[in-house]
Amino acid sequence: MILLPNSDYVEDMELILAVDLAGGLVVHGKSGDRAGYRPLTWGLAPSAEPEAYLSALAPRYLYIADLERLQGRAPQDDLVRRCAAMVERCYLDRGFRSPAECAAVPGVTPVVGTETAATAIEDLAAYPGGYLSIDVKGGRVLPWGISPTEMLARASAFSFEGCILLNIGAVGTERGLDREELEELRACYSGRLLYGGGVAGTDDIRLLADAGFDGAIIATAVHRGTVPIEWLRRGHPC
Repeated sequence: MILLPNSDYVEDMELILAVDLAGGLVVHGKSGDRAGYRPLTWGLAPSAEPEAYLSALAPRYLYIADLERLQGRAPQDDLVRRCAAMVERCYLDRGFRSPAECAAVPGVTPVVGTETAATAIEDLAAYPGGYLSIDVKGGRVLPWGISPTEMLARASAFSFEGCILLNIGAVGTERGLDREELEELRACYSGRLLYGGGVAGTDDIRLLADAGFDGAIIATAVHRGTVPIEWLRRGHPC
């Protein structure tokens, strides 16, 4: 089903639980300040131990950020494999730095982040698939400092299955989304497009759907109760 602006049909939109892993635990990310991330033991979380956490929340789809590997330390691949086996589909941002690394964890959808994946934008052409994460902080794409709209327009030339617009500065803030900005972003890229960062509740999910986004990556809003856990378990808005 194709979503049109102002459509009431959001059932096909994918809802994905974001899990940041650091030191073998689920941590709560906020505004990209990784040094300040702490174990997630509030909201719906019975434990910051990843498998217990996922057993309790029971999401259909999962997005994992391996913060250890993203920061240049040893990857948590064994833990990632166990977590990925608990869901229908798992997206993994492991701080991939070359196309060869994308096969490091079989059975996941690799997420190639602009923050780490290439020295020059043109180097992204070497990646054969997965999703391109357009990592944004302060309104600019890391590390090149261009606008998200320009990066989305350029992404169409690469072989990725889709893109993720990840507003790192808004992660964990529930600051909410702007309809005009979302529509401008969506207009720049015709492929599958997911959004993460600052989703405050069900109204933002509807904004994303109306703008034509194919999915939302969420966490804080679920723990705050502004997005029903049942939606996450179904994998789509109910």
